[in-house]
Amino acid sequence: MGVTTRPWIVDDDLWVLVEPLLPPWPKRSPGPKPVPDRLCLQGIVYVLHQDIAWQLLPLELGFGSGQTGWRRLDRWQQAGVFEKLHRILLAKLNAAGEPDWSRACVDGSHVRAKRGAPRPARRRSTGARRAANTT
Repeated sequence: MGVTTRPWIVDDDLWVLVEPLLPPWPKRSPGPKPVPDRLCLQGIVYVLHQDIAWQLLPLELGFGSGQTGWRRLDRWQQAGVFEKLHRILLAKLNAAGEPDWSRACVDGSHVRAKRGAPRPARRRSTGARRAANTT
């Protein structure tokens, strides 16, 4: 996958990985025919890449409205699509020897905190105390 002038375009190689992960569309869904998933994904990537508000997604690009993109993103996030895609892409990169794990950084969003860590000792408060009632 190379860098393009329009990085929000989802190429065929990436779409082959993403499409099977997407939840099926409900058979009886109210409203107009939904925007195709691939175009909706491109709209989501466009919003993230351009760092714009969902309401500013241009309709003339054919990605649907910002509200459509936001709803689809939420639906896919709840279905675990992006977590599964992340694992697939990491496995592919790892198999190709691409990641340089010697330069990896781990934070709390990727590693579960150790349970049963010792609690800090209780300290005497240095805060002001309430004044005595004089009435």
